[in-house]
This record gives sequence, C-alpha cells and structure tokens, in this order.
Amino acid sequence: MTNNNFWWTVELSTPITHGNRTYNEERLSTIAALTNTIGSEIATERDFFGTQRLFLKMDYTASRGIDDIIYELDFILQDPDFEGIEISRCYKVENQAWETLHYDAFPPLPVGKSLMVMAPWHEKEELPEGRIPIYVYPASAFGTGYHESTRIALELLESIVKTGDTILDVGTGTGILFITALKLGAAQAIARDIDPTTLSEAKRNMNLNGINPNVCTLTEGDLLKGFTGQVNILTANILLNPNLTLLPDVKRVLKPKGYAIFSGMTYVESYTFVSVLNSSGMMIERELRQGDWWGCRAVKAWG
Repeated sequence: MTNNNFWWTVELSTPITHGNRTYNEERLSTIAALTNTIGSEIATERDFFGTQRLFLKMDYTASRGIDDIIYELDFILQDPDFEGIEISRCYKVENQAWETLHYDAFPPLPVGKSLMVMAPWHEKEELPEGRIPIYVYPASAFGTGYHESTRIALELLESIVKTGDTILDVGTGTGILFITALKLGAAQAIARDIDPTTLSEAKRNMNLNGINPNVCTLTEGDLLKGFTGQVNILTANILLNPNLTLLPDVKRVLKPKGYAIFSGMTYVESYTFVSVLNSSGMMIERELRQGDWWGCRAVKAWG
C-alpha cells in the first residue's frame, strides 16, 4: 500500500563560477530526468561560506526507500560528467492539509487575458469585467493554478478553445485545464491520471465550477496507453520524462487541425523536449516562459 502522507526531498548542489551557470543547469536537469522524480526545481542560493551555488531540489514518492534513492544518486554522481555536484541534504516532507491553510494563501489570480483562478471561498467576490472564474480547491493534486507551469498551460489554452471542441487532459491532477476548456466552450472532456486519488479532486472541482458530469469522462490511465480516439486539444502539464514518453502517440490522437499543449518543464529542459518534438511529426506554434518554467503549444507538422 502506498503511503501518501509524505514524500522524500533530496537536494543536490554545485558552485557557480563565471560562465558555467547554463552548463550546470543542464547537468542538474539531466540528473532529475534520470531518477524518476515527481517534481524538481532549480534555484540559486549562497551557502554558509557565501559561495553562490545552484541547488536542485527533487521530490520522490514515499513508496521509494530513501536508501534506494541515495544509492541511485551516488551511482549517477560517479559519472565524470557530473563532477562537482554533491548531495547537500535529504529530508521527509509531510503532506500538508492544504484545506486548513489560511484562506489568504490563495488569493484570486488573473491568468492570461480572460481567466481568474479562485479558491471556492472567494466565490462571492466581484470579478473584474471580462474575467471567467475557474474555481479550484487547493488540495494535494498538482494544478492549483498558482504554479508557473499551470499558468503557462492555461494561457496557451485560453485562445484556442472553440465551441464544440473535445479536450484530452493527460495527467489531469486537479482538472483545472479541462475544466477551463469546458467553461470556454468545449463540449466534451476526457481526463486521465495514473493516480486514481486525484480523480476525486478533479470531480470536486467540476462540481465547484458547475460542470455537467455527462460532458467529462474521468479515467485512470497511464499517459495515452489504450486511448484510441481523436481530439481537438491535448493538454499535458506533466514532467519532462512523461512528456517525452507521450510524444510518439500525440499525432495519432489529434484531429487534423488539433493542438497539443505541453507544460511542466523548465526552460533548460525545453532544449531536450523540442529536439524530440521536432522528430515526432509536431511543430511548435507558440511557446511561453515564466521564471524558470517553460511550455509550448504544438500542431501537426504534416498530415
């Protein structure tokens, strides 16, 4: 049985010297991709001695033993390509009860030109003219709208939804992307997630937004395995490795003039992703960056 009460966090670091920041970001991102993290973040800090360092924070599921994680990282760091990178610390992070946090931690958040992401307790607040409210209950699933990668995906989505569209949301999390598409005029949604516990959160957020359950199919599924239909829009706000695994099947499930939106990756990771995307029959139509995070909207390159 999986323990969902905590996750492991491991931090790696390496000094920054003149001109080596991009090189070290690429090396740290490669390590994150090799170790099957559930989330990673690169930041710059000064250590106790005042030396500026790059830190890579990686999260791992509780189902993995910390000894196994450290053993794997030690083995990877023996590679000469990762010289100078070291494990700084590791620790357990208890899963926060987001619903008990102070309400002010989730203020109404304008996204793009037409959206306003809101926690349900802000429902009675007046909306700026022209903004569509997207209610999301802050919980454990990824995709509250407050993370840069989710805002990127929302902004890429808002301008392409047409009345009657069908959207496929891979790794749906809170369901914020397919819910937004439906509120913008899409007619049908298919939401898939490998973690069945997130589907109940997506359903709760559907209810908050007044979404008719008949227009959405919530399905436990691993990326596009077993999916045989075609859709107008595919969204995937997931990590680099799952996005790369997804790519070979994307062209198959998109209708001729369909769009695929990919997010959940850092700008450094975008170089790896774009090189694979270009060989998968897709081409980038628009890309966005917020802070260290990057996402893109792609269409079929041919056929």
